[in-house]
Amino acid sequence: MDVRYRCTYLFILVILTYTSYATELTFELPDSAKECFHQEIPKNTTVTLEFQVVTGGQYDVDVNLQDPKGQIIYKQIKMQFDSHTFTSQHTGIYVVCFSNEFSTFSHKLVYMDFQVGDEQPLPGLGEHVTVMTQMESSAQDIHKALTTILDYQTHHRLREAQGRKRAEDLNERVLWWSIMETVAVITIAVGQVFVLKNFFTERKPFNVK
Repeated sequence: MDVRYRCTYLFILVILTYTSYATELTFELPDSAKECFHQEIPKNTTVTLEFQVVTGGQYDVDVNLQDPKGQIIYKQIKMQFDSHTFTSQHTGIYVVCFSNEFSTFSHKLVYMDFQVGDEQPLPGLGEHVTVMTQMESSAQDIHKALTTILDYQTHHRLREAQGRKRAEDLNERVLWWSIMETVAVITIAVGQVFVLKNFFTERKPFNVK
């Protein structure tokens, strides 16, 4: 019973202490607008930038990433989604900007994941000197599995939201097309009735005096 209690407690601890050094958010990018995010990053740190346009227009956006000295590290024009990994060469504030300035009427919904550095290890395992026990190894495996599950859930939610938006747009277009076809059919039917009625209408002869 004591071993089972410790395993259960350790599993709950893994879930509660799960943290990630990452900025993950979804934001709205209006038409003809530009949004920038700032992040202070130490030197020689591995950084990963991942983004995806969820809804809006042609599902594209301009992306620009600059280091503290103003040098462009990463730049893409009208991209739907991408991922870029780099190692910071300078300590300072890095700026990533998303631009929708080329669009004059389409709002965009953009997902961004800005991961800085390696993931924080579990408490007590980061400075482990001796060989990990079986319970600690299991906790580490559970931690990695939870991280993978969260990543998969995020990507599936994005795909589900994107697919739902496209389905709603398609449904709206089909609805308006059906309304237009219905109006056209009714108009043609009424016109044909009047034309046929004129064919069978007796015309009164003109009396010439």
